[in-house]
Amino acid sequence: MTRRNVYLILAAAAAIFGLTLGIRTALALFISAINTQTGLGLVAISFAFAISQLTWGIAQPFAGAIADRYGAGRVLGAGILMIAAGTALTTVAGTTWALAFTIGVLVAMGAGAAGPSILLAAMQRLLPPEKRSIGAGMVTAGGSFGQLAIVPMAQGLIGWIGWTTALLWLGGLAAAALPLAWVLRGKSEAPATGTTPHEPFGQALKRAFGDSNYMLLNAGFFTCGFHVAFISTHLPGVVDACQLPASVGAWSLAVIGLGNMIGSFGIGWSMNRWRFKSLLALVYATRAVAVAVFLVAPKTELTFLLFAVVLGVSWLSTVPPTAGLVAKFYGPRYMATLFGVVMLSHQIGGFLGAYLGGLAFEATGSYDWMWYADIALALGAAFVHLPIREKPVRPVAVPA
Repeated sequence: MTRRNVYLILAAAAAIFGLTLGIRTALALFISAINTQTGLGLVAISFAFAISQLTWGIAQPFAGAIADRYGAGRVLGAGILMIAAGTALTTVAGTTWALAFTIGVLVAMGAGAAGPSILLAAMQRLLPPEKRSIGAGMVTAGGSFGQLAIVPMAQGLIGWIGWTTALLWLGGLAAAALPLAWVLRGKSEAPATGTTPHEPFGQALKRAFGDSNYMLLNAGFFTCGFHVAFISTHLPGVVDACQLPASVGAWSLAVIGLGNMIGSFGIGWSMNRWRFKSLLALVYATRAVAVAVFLVAPKTELTFLLFAVVLGVSWLSTVPPTAGLVAKFYGPRYMATLFGVVMLSHQIGGFLGAYLGGLAFEATGSYDWMWYADIALALGAAFVHLPIREKPVRPVAVPA
């Protein structure tokens, strides 16, 4: 494969991830305007965002199975179109269930179909083995750049042209990514006869669920989802509760993207030098310490921005080693599906992080209990990765 083709594959995957992640993160900036316009209340809107987290996770293993069978290009294209449609239709969603459909189903299902499980599996399939670790870091960094660029742009658009027109612009921006899906077309091929045992999909899935290493990986990624969804959904609300300007929330989310670019490149470099499970334990422990320090620090604009930098370094840096472990365990044949299942675990945590955040604030007037839960879960995730054994799990030979 030529260097030009490698760069083209990485650029396409990074750009798609950047647009989908940036738009999904920016939607949190519209919560206050949607609440003012519809009067639905924070709990109802949090429910729509929580449904979004769950749908995003549920969509990925199914989208991964379709991509493994029919090719990533079609799945990515469909996902991009759903994101564009859902974002635009949110402007006319005046009820809880309408909002749950546009943000919670359309946008989220589209983001799942154009999400990291599909993108990283396509990259694993298209790139040579020696390029995959750094490639995973670069694709994840692309998501971070999208967050860094799109979130403040969305905040500026809200102030300039109003929130409804701003959402239409974001929908159009999503649609612009459609041609990039063609670059990542193709599907995972079964191994040639006589080289590696052929294994049916059902057998591969059964083998994964019977593997303690895979289940520990799922447990750790559940915490990642809880942490990311709570903060991405409710950080603007935390800023408001501290009586700071709304721009602090927007810039904090953007700075998370900036820090994550550093973290993503760093984790891609580190994966060629250290065990993946050790890197994951370190990332989760870092999150626990960062949240604990934030809780006791004075809530100033500088505190939020420094917190965002540390969060950003650990934000998506869990994704490349987690995907890498799935590939190391089971190979590339069913990676989109098996990593999609891990992403579902992530998004079950995400559902709880987004929804319980709204419930906790409505019940107590504070987000403190959510922060406490975040610390406990992050410490637990740091420990559950330590027993993981990093070695391939041999498939059971089945006649083709």
